[in-house]
Amino acid sequence: MNCPKCQQPLAAPSEICPHCGIVFAKYRKYHAEPGAQPDEPRPVVVLDEDGPVRPLVQFLFDDAQQSIRCFLGRSLVWLGLMVWSWQLMGASIDSNAVGESFLHLVNLPFHEAGHVIFRPFGAFITSLGGTLGQLLMPLICAVTLLLKTRDPFGASVALWWLGENFLDIAPYMNDARAGQLPLLGGNFGHSSPYGFHDWEYLLTETGLLQYDHSLAKAVFALGCAIMLLAMLWGGLVLLRHYKRLIAQTLES
Repeated sequence: MNCPKCQQPLAAPSEICPHCGIVFAKYRKYHAEPGAQPDEPRPVVVLDEDGPVRPLVQFLFDDAQQSIRCFLGRSLVWLGLMVWSWQLMGASIDSNAVGESFLHLVNLPFHEAGHVIFRPFGAFITSLGGTLGQLLMPLICAVTLLLKTRDPFGASVALWWLGENFLDIAPYMNDARAGQLPLLGGNFGHSSPYGFHDWEYLLTETGLLQYDHSLAKAVFALGCAIMLLAMLWGGLVLLRHYKRLIAQTLES
């Protein structure tokens, strides 16, 4: 047997050549022996671009809209919501800025309808039903627009509305102990019968009344996060719409 590098004869089997000092195992790892078959190339792993990610992206961000007018209209709505979000999220809970906006009058019928819808489930759920009603309506709109109408931008606006409702709920929750906010019919929490103020009743019954301010801050923060997520979603939908318009222009 000869050394594969210096070709000097080896008197006995060994792991190292006594003449040139190479380690046979390492040498053979990088130098194929004469007449040996080359190793088969390792398969190259290619990511499947048509896997589950692409359909999900298309589902959340693409629709059939191609017109420039639709893009401009959506852009104006998105910019308007961006400015409005800044105003609402920048205001304090005590200022009740959301309660002073016209959207509060839109949310109010769904709040009152929630009391009626959930009345069969007892006094506690009936009281909670007002809050559930004004949260369920924008959520139903978002799901319908996304799944039924295939309008992801409209769904992002509905998601923004859901976040705005959390901001609308926060001052009401924050007022549980003080009872200073005017309620429906001109009543106030501090002078109305027990149970008339939803969150005074709900937090008292659950033993959480002393945490009304902390819970209101958490609900307000959650609403802000949902609104920002909705704005990001709508912005990405607009960006992909813009890219489609550019591609359409280049093709024509």
